[in-house]
Amino acid sequence: MSGRTERLDELLREEIGAILSRDVQDPRIGFVTITHVEVTRDLSHATVWVSIIGTPEERRESLRGLARAMSFVRGRLAPLRMRRIPQLHVRYDESVERGTRVLRLLDELERGEEPSDHALTESLPTPGPRPVEEPFMADEAAAGTLAPRRRRPPRPRDAVRKARH
Repeated sequence: MSGRTERLDELLREEIGAILSRDVQDPRIGFVTITHVEVTRDLSHATVWVSIIGTPEERRESLRGLARAMSFVRGRLAPLRMRRIPQLHVRYDESVERGTRVLRLLDELERGEEPSDHALTESLPTPGPRPVEEPFMADEAAAGTLAPRRRRPPRPRDAVRKARH
C-alpha cells in the first residue's frame, strides 16, 4: 500500500469518526469505534471497519444504522476536496473481540483454570501426527533434472519499445 493511500485511510477514519459522533443522530447506532478504513486503489470505494460494544442484536442494529448513515457521511466528506469521495461500506471488525477473548483465555490458563470459552477451544485443531509431505525438489533442481522455465515471447509493444532505445 502506498503512503498516499495510508494517509487517506487515516484521514477518512478520523473524519468519519468525527461525523458519526457529531452529526449522526440515529438511535440505532450504539457505541461504535472505527478501527480501520481501507480505500481501494482507484479511490472509488472504502471499507469502514467498526467495532461495536453490545449484544449481537445491538451490533446488528448498529450495523444497519451505520449502513443507512453512510450516504449522509459521504456527503459530509465533501469539504475534504478530494477528486472522488469513495462509496462507503461498513464491516464489523471482530479482531478486537477476538483479541479480548484470547487474552481472557490466556489469563485463565495462567491461573491453571479450564478455559471457559469452549467455542474457541473446540475450533482449535487437535495435535496429532503430521502428514508426510512430498519432498522438496531442491535435489532435482540442483542436479539440473528439472525442466527449464519457459519464457513467454515478448509482446509486440515490448519489441517496439526496445527498438526505439
